[in-house]
Amino acid sequence: MPDREELLDQVVTEARRHYAAWTLFNQRMADRLGLHPTDVQCLNLLDLEPDPLTTGQIAVLTGLTPGSATRLVDRLVAAGLVERRADPADRRRSLVALTPGALEGLGDAWEGPGDAYDTMLGSFSDADLTVIRRYFRAAAEVGSEQAAEIGRT
Repeated sequence: MPDREELLDQVVTEARRHYAAWTLFNQRMADRLGLHPTDVQCLNLLDLEPDPLTTGQIAVLTGLTPGSATRLVDRLVAAGLVERRADPADRRRSLVALTPGALEGLGDAWEGPGDAYDTMLGSFSDADLTVIRRYFRAAAEVGSEQAAEIGRT
């Protein structure tokens, strides 16, 4: 069994492999859908949020400038994947929401890869999955914090 330092090195190495593979997978998926990789992740983030978001909130979540986030939303509106809605709390502001059926194309494209990920995850015990979930949650928080920090410098 490796000592702690060796184990940490191995975890970092495998995390780097995972992030590289996921980035390349996201690029291929975006290419298949005729979208930019950031567009795919914006759709993912909109799907994860319980309510529609402002373009400013999308900018924060994606790490884009407000102008770039506006262009991203414009592309997704033009593609029929999102719509702008008047904000009932402030009519001067609009909210961005997924259009009905927006994720169907993504779901169709995800079917084969999703099955492969389901098979892989099925090989882990419930205890393993609990640790994996905890890792991904913590890694997402650290990643978001560090992306924001990098954006401030």
